[in-house]
Amino acid sequence: MLTILGFAMIATFLVLIMMKKMSPIAALVLIPALFCVFVGEGAHLGDYVVEGVGKLAPTAAMLMFAIVYFGVMIDVGLFDPIVRGILRFCKADPVRVVVGTAVLAAIVSLDGDGSTTFMITVAAMYPLYKRLKMSLVVMTGVAATANGVMNTLPWGGPTARAAAALKLDAADIFVPMIPALAVGLLFVFVLAYVLGRRERKRLGVLTLDEVLETESETATETVLVAAGGGGPEEHKAATGSADDAPGTPEEEGFKGLDPNRATLRPKLYWFNAGLTVALLTAMIMEWLPIPVLFLLGAALALTVNFPKVADQKARIAAHADNVLNVTGMVFAAAVFTGVLTGTGMVKHMADWLVGAVPEGMGPHMALVTGVLSLPLTYFMSNDGFYFGVLPVLAEAGAAHGVSSLEIARASLVGQALHMSSPLVPAVYVLVGMAKVEFGDHTRFTVKWAALTSLVVLGAGILFGII
Repeated sequence: MLTILGFAMIATFLVLIMMKKMSPIAALVLIPALFCVFVGEGAHLGDYVVEGVGKLAPTAAMLMFAIVYFGVMIDVGLFDPIVRGILRFCKADPVRVVVGTAVLAAIVSLDGDGSTTFMITVAAMYPLYKRLKMSLVVMTGVAATANGVMNTLPWGGPTARAAAALKLDAADIFVPMIPALAVGLLFVFVLAYVLGRRERKRLGVLTLDEVLETESETATETVLVAAGGGGPEEHKAATGSADDAPGTPEEEGFKGLDPNRATLRPKLYWFNAGLTVALLTAMIMEWLPIPVLFLLGAALALTVNFPKVADQKARIAAHADNVLNVTGMVFAAAVFTGVLTGTGMVKHMADWLVGAVPEGMGPHMALVTGVLSLPLTYFMSNDGFYFGVLPVLAEAGAAHGVSSLEIARASLVGQALHMSSPLVPAVYVLVGMAKVEFGDHTRFTVKWAALTSLVVLGAGILFGII
């Protein structure tokens, strides 16, 4: 019964948000509360929610101060040279823009944190997508999938969890998987090229009348001339971006490269660059908890760049919408995960899936683990999957002579899809900053992310890694 209710709760949530019948925050709160009553655990709802909020509170704090920190860095111009370099490569070609999005997301993902990856990627690419009237769900989909593949880095989380759960060395899990993950990343770049070609066909041939020639020029002031027809009306309606004219208040408020903005601090550029490098280094080296690092970083960045209290308040207010949207979504997700875990639904769902594996598939448990990692890491947290389900799969594999290392490597396959899960806080940073409906992002991204995961799995089998 709990298994059926668990799948029904997740399906109800996904259907309602993709059909835009409820907002994600409302759906994350009300649907699990209703199912908690169905299960007969309504009296314990408060306990489940408090427990869920307690587990996600550090993540919410990290996101809040990370948004403020990177928002300030965008304001003061830290990423302007990076954006200009990407824009020189992209010019006005939708193919280059989408491929550039994938490359940028993959590079920034080296820091191991999805939230910072999405903040930097969206900050760099959003103005260009808006100016070219490109589909914003293409940007979020490509960025999330590229980050998902890179999320398998040993310091990214899943590999470390798999190593801890099965008492293995993280390097022994990750290093042999590099060829398969490289194939997956290459597939993301090919996918970006194909989606870019589709955008080019929809928009027509675009050329730049002005090319960035000096450091003072800005891409958001570039004049674009479009030759060719527009795209299908249904595509415009689905993305919500094709009909937005350049220069709308929404776009003007997100001009990341306006060379005349009052918040620029060119004299403090190297201080800000050094502070960011130090912050990311401290995060990777785990010198302090990540929420504490971003809290200290945000406070220091505000104080040095904007000594006047009024200016500091203005910067915090400027990013308040993003902070509220993202942290609100995280705490709402705490209700969902709290009920899913507290009622035992997630355990029953996992047990049912593992039990459904035919006895004859025992010698192929690595393949089974890879396939199961797609739905399980999408519907569960990484902690739940790696510490709750993976040991069971490894034990079943060991009974048939399949090594724990193979099981651990196969468990990384689903990460490309996992990064678009409604249970991943970072995805709300992505869709929030990109001003994309979560349902639109899910509907567009899931199929491509799942295909990427299957490509990684196929490459792992082909190379004899899994």
